[in-house]
Amino acid sequence: MKKHNLTYDAFLSYLRHECGLADNSIEAYRRDMRRFADWMNEAEVEDWSELSVRKLGEYIGYLATQKLSSSSVARHVTSLKIFFRFLVLEGYLDRSAASLLHRPSLWERIPHVIGEDRLDEFLTAPQPEDKHFRRDRAILEMLYATGARASEVATLTLRDLDLDQRVLRCFGKGSKERLVPFSTRAKATLQVYLSVERPILTESGTSDRLFVSRTGKSIDRVDIWKLVKKYAARVGMAQNVSPHTLRHSFATHMLAQGADLRVIQELLGHASIATTQHYLRVDTSRMKSVHRQFHPRA
Repeated sequence: MKKHNLTYDAFLSYLRHECGLADNSIEAYRRDMRRFADWMNEAEVEDWSELSVRKLGEYIGYLATQKLSSSSVARHVTSLKIFFRFLVLEGYLDRSAASLLHRPSLWERIPHVIGEDRLDEFLTAPQPEDKHFRRDRAILEMLYATGARASEVATLTLRDLDLDQRVLRCFGKGSKERLVPFSTRAKATLQVYLSVERPILTESGTSDRLFVSRTGKSIDRVDIWKLVKKYAARVGMAQNVSPHTLRHSFATHMLAQGADLRVIQELLGHASIATTQHYLRVDTSRMKSVHRQFHPRA
């Protein structure tokens, strides 16, 4: 299977240099390909040409036995489609059997959202007794105020922040740049952090990152994930609260207040409006309200 491993490496190189995907996306493809390679070994598949639609269907069935969520299986199917497109492009195959695969339905995947009545409790969970409570409050506020991903917040630099205009420059998937406004409350927490705490944290370093650790070094998305988990547990929120929960909450609350879906798509940096439409399934309260207001027989 060494030749297959070389092909996987070439595929990942193609994603990086030809498609311009970000490191996190490439790592996800790497994991998917590793799982696919393991299955090929177990199934004793020696050549790409053996992978018919039926054979690939067996692989999807195998994924279903691995206790993966429907969204994870859907991502694996997408990875296969793109990989097989690459195999055709490079002349390994004449046509792609994966093009006939269907992604599993994602209708049941409803994003978890923090209720507006509990947001203030969560965003103010960092208290003065916490060692870096000003930084932590600023991070939580920015996650909710902008809907940015944890990886985007972690990689923010001082140059990406315009406090006067209350605008943030984010670099999303594929290094795509977008400008996102943020609230006056988020600005206030940032000002306190920048004037009081960050100068102390960066005494021993020269990092240009907006959010830094106790040693003055940049934090990463895992650090932010742990931080969100810590404060969610403190206020008694569900275990599945994560940085992405704040991103979902941002979008859902914007939609509930009447924001246009296309605007939310731009703010979140979604390539497709279909991804943003997941929030339509969450905002049932607003839809019921509109129905009662305008339907003649409501």
